[in-house]
Amino acid sequence: MSEILANPTVQELLTNLAAGEINLATGLVWLILAALVSLTGGAIGGMILAGKDLGYKFSAILGGIFGTASVIPATIVGLFVLNFLADL
Repeated sequence: MSEILANPTVQELLTNLAAGEINLATGLVWLILAALVSLTGGAIGGMILAGKDLGYKFSAILGGIFGTASVIPATIVGLFVLNFLADL
């Protein structure tokens, strides 16, 4: 683990994330983080809404797919808007 954190590329990525800079690498990190959070939230929401009717596993799969499908485009547009506003 210490070898990974001592890598200059990883240190630069962590510095950019902490500083709030948006570039390609940090944008991908935020996109993956948003996808994971939306996957979890969609699965929980699907289980709550349709768990008894469709089965909990199937509704969690559908909720995860539909939750992620709606968040990824919104995250990409949001990152472009933040990058544009940061340049003003």
